[in-house]
Amino acid sequence: MSHLSIGQHIRSYVLRQGRLSAGQQRAIDQWFPKWGIVFANDKGTLSFNEIFQRTAPTVLEIGFGMGEPTIKIAKTFPDKNFIAIDVHGPGIGNILKLIEQEELTNVRVIRHDAVEVLNHFIPPHSLAGVHIFFPDPWPKARHHKRRLIQKPFIDKLTEYLEEGGYIHLATDWQEYAEQMLDVLSQCDKLKNTTTGYSDRPDYRPLTKFENRGLKLGHGVWDIIFRKESQ
Repeated sequence: MSHLSIGQHIRSYVLRQGRLSAGQQRAIDQWFPKWGIVFANDKGTLSFNEIFQRTAPTVLEIGFGMGEPTIKIAKTFPDKNFIAIDVHGPGIGNILKLIEQEELTNVRVIRHDAVEVLNHFIPPHSLAGVHIFFPDPWPKARHHKRRLIQKPFIDKLTEYLEEGGYIHLATDWQEYAEQMLDVLSQCDKLKNTTTGYSDRPDYRPLTKFENRGLKLGHGVWDIIFRKESQ
């Protein structure tokens, strides 16, 4: 099967490898074989039905931090599958520990760059939704080209959505929110679910950092677009 290629100069992460705690390392060693998916670009696309041992809508999350919001969303929607992608060791260890603690069976973790995962692992027209919450804003103007949310990426990302599937973005940088809204609005396969920015859906929990920012008067912007039937 041919793969939908996304420009390789864009990466979904910045490698800021924090120090792994002993507990996080144990979680990776013990639970990644059970709940993780090892990336390889020669395996072909994934079969969600085989991975989760059921047929269910599958949501992809790109960049999950320490994983607490991902776990809360997965608990809220036990009837959906969630594939969570990140590269940072502490977050990988923490989300694996949480999956095991909460006895969840609807979350799988991939430790790799999301752009390459999309290019090689995700079948076209297979995702019910994509979550990208608080991606690196690259605030300096000269670094804006490194931002994940750019037109080529979104145009290709929509090819992995099933009809009616959605993209949900969130950021606490207003200038990046404006760029996100503009980029998604330019995609003729997507339609805004509201006018402008969305209210935060109940299913997206507040992170501790977001809650702290809101108390200080900082803004947070949610953007939700849905793939229209062609």
